[in-house]
Amino acid sequence: MKVLLATQDLIFRSKLGVVVRELGEMARDEASSDVVVLDVEAPGAQERIRGLVERGVAVLAYGPHVRAELLRAAREAGATAVPNSQVEQQLRHLLATST
Repeated sequence: MKVLLATQDLIFRSKLGVVVRELGEMARDEASSDVVVLDVEAPGAQERIRGLVERGVAVLAYGPHVRAELLRAAREAGATAVPNSQVEQQLRHLLATST
């Protein structure tokens, strides 16, 4: 699977990049992606999730556990949404079960 890490957080990008290199392939843009990983706190995240899901792209959204309303809104928009502490594990699971 091709994964786009649409995150500005360098720590998450690095950690998630390791998972993608082990189990998937990095995508260059949303158009070539099977999965997009993004931060629920990013500007326009909910609209971006809806657009991706409408195009059939799986979305793994993450954010602080204290922002439960944003995680819930991401789920309602069609994403798999998890707290920061679970994003690496969830991405690993998603990629491992899709191969």
